[in-house]
Amino acid sequence: MTELAAVLFDMDGTLVDTEVLWWDATAEIAARIGHRLTDADAPEVVGRAVEDTAAHLVRVTGAGDPRGLATELTDAFQERVDRGAPLRPGADRLLAELAAAGVPFALVSASPRSVVDSVVGGALAHVPFAFTLSADDTARTKPHPDPYRAAARRFGVPDAACVAVEDSPDGAASADAAGCTVLVVPSLLPVPARPGRIFAESLEDVSLAGLRRYVADGPAPAGTGAPSGG
Repeated sequence: MTELAAVLFDMDGTLVDTEVLWWDATAEIAARIGHRLTDADAPEVVGRAVEDTAAHLVRVTGAGDPRGLATELTDAFQERVDRGAPLRPGADRLLAELAAAGVPFALVSASPRSVVDSVVGGALAHVPFAFTLSADDTARTKPHPDPYRAAARRFGVPDAACVAVEDSPDGAASADAAGCTVLVVPSLLPVPARPGRIFAESLEDVSLAGLRRYVADGPAPAGTGAPSGG
């Protein structure tokens, strides 16, 4: 029976309500080069790395330089994050529960290091993460498995003994590919149900007891429902 070894949290849209800030920043830059952002752009914006979104804007407009647009996107997002990023419902309570129980946990984000440091130094300043990983810390970021594999290695534990808490399709795909146990708490984009994924409507529905039980029970069928207390 596998025991829970560590919890790996995505940041944007999972612990802090920054997905809307990212969307607004992207809409601002897109408008500047002549593109109005719509729901059709969401799969290339929500939960994606800055470079992916920049490349998408170049594809749909034929304007701009991907590297330059990536810098503009980062700066526009950073400006919004620096003003404050509210925690998602239930995040503070769950993080406190893990810390009180001595369960290791870390932050695994696809945002640039500057953005991660801003949030960790602001809204999450009180949270004792073992470490944080940003898009700058691995050769490839989400949806590739590199970030979650790197996090499990730093903890020195098997991937399958880690619960990855995610809100986006790319984030869930990254955790799946790494072999983590995946808890999905969707925010802006729907995340498809697949074997091995469990779903919660909010972090308010998630407890340490539930996370431990989910890891012990092994991969779930393509169903729904959240780990619960008890």
